Amino acid sequence: MAGFGKQFLKTLLSFFKILLSRLGLPPESNMISNSHANHSTLQKHYSLIHNSKRSFSNQTILVFDLEAALLKSSSLFPYFMLVAFEAGGLIRALILLLSYPFLCSVGKELGLKIMTFISFVGIRKSKFRAGTAVLPKFFLEDVGCEGFDLVMCCARKIGVSKLPRIMVEGFLKDYIGVEAVLARDMKEVYSVTEAERRNWRFLPRERYPKPLIFHDGRLSFRPSAFATIAMFMWLPFGFLLSIFRITVGLLLPFEMSSSILAFTGTISVISKPSQPFNSAMSRGSLYVCNHKTLLDPVYTSLTIMKPVTAVTYSVSRFNEVISPIKTVRLTRDRDRDRKLMDKILSQGDLVVCPEGTTCREPYLLRFSPLFAEIADEIVPVAIDVQISMFYGSTASGLKCLDPVFHYMNPRPIYFVKVLEKLPGSRTCMIGGKSTFEVANYVQNEIAKTLGFECTSLTRKDKYMILAGNNGII
Repeated sequence: MAGFGKQFLKTLLSFFKILLSRLGLPPESNMISNSHANHSTLQKHYSLIHNSKRSFSNQTILVFDLEAALLKSSSLFPYFMLVAFEAGGLIRALILLLSYPFLCSVGKELGLKIMTFISFVGIRKSKFRAGTAVLPKFFLEDVGCEGFDLVMCCARKIGVSKLPRIMVEGFLKDYIGVEAVLARDMKEVYSVTEAERRNWRFLPRERYPKPLIFHDGRLSFRPSAFATIAMFMWLPFGFLLSIFRITVGLLLPFEMSSSILAFTGTISVISKPSQPFNSAMSRGSLYVCNHKTLLDPVYTSLTIMKPVTAVTYSVSRFNEVISPIKTVRLTRDRDRDRKLMDKILSQGDLVVCPEGTTCREPYLLRFSPLFAEIADEIVPVAIDVQISMFYGSTASGLKCLDPVFHYMNPRPIYFVKVLEKLPGSRTCMIGGKSTFEVANYVQNEIAKTLGFECTSLTRKDKYMILAGNNGII
């Protein structure tokens, strides 16, 4: 039996050698000799820790190993799982997970090549955006503070990595500021030992080289092998739970559905002024909220316990059908949209998200000033969301699945705070303010409430970064 197992493993290794050679990768014999060569070279590598007091001139070029000098974790499996799941889909991710025991039984070099093959085979390079839209967030969360300080003390840097260039180039150039990303056959590479990395602290968000505002992908957690196993075990139950939650919200009134949803783990933390808003005119109030998911208007309606109409730009037909509140599509024609929103306000309350797209991080995008032209009864609404497994928003994926993924989280939490109505002196119609002044004021009030930071970025900026288009669907 032992002989059969040994023969099977040998056959499997031969199979992967053939596959790797077909892909233009070096055979194992070369990898073994290279690994010995690299080992002898590594004995001459300087440790970054030992050079912490070394002064670098402006002309010094620091060559560092991404995995050995910056990242705290030594496992590369989570990054390949992100590629497999986000770029390849659920089946590819499952195949990579099932191969994990085999990957642990072979050498690191061969295991790395097998993970690369499983994650990338069949994916078009022109359509691969996980390297710039998904992976930077997880790299930043894995950066060690000590290694970061030492790498960033040098103005000129070159990054070396075991990972494919397409996975790391965006992160290294955009966030670390390297001049080039090179292969591993270097004479002298700065790194640290595994023992030194164990004592590192994770780099805090406020010390990121540049703000992490936009990122894409559905997974919100670092997909280590055990975390990925837990996710696949949760998926069947989570999907059924999501369908149940959506059905309850669609069929039952808010008074009943909120209690049932809370029982299933969906938490709503709501706050609103003690005094109800009394409109002096026979028009509805305009609720202006920041945008976290397409469920924002639904939770706004739940908070004020009143039916509202939400205006949307690019919500799928499926989401319009399952929405428990009325939705109206905007046309992107300013005059037509203004007349449409004015008509809705004459019939009841209206919810708008002037950012035009969602933002996952604690930042607010620029508020479109169109809403300021049509009402003087403006009520800001501050919204935040906490999830543990899946993001309920996407720039490049299927938007019709946004509510499904949101409700697949074991315990999604929605924070909604309705602020005081804008005083007349702060509106266009009564106070004579410009539309931009009103929009900026509302943006600042919501940002102060949430502890977020205001930006001048727009929907177009987000989609150009994450999806390579202008966001028009």
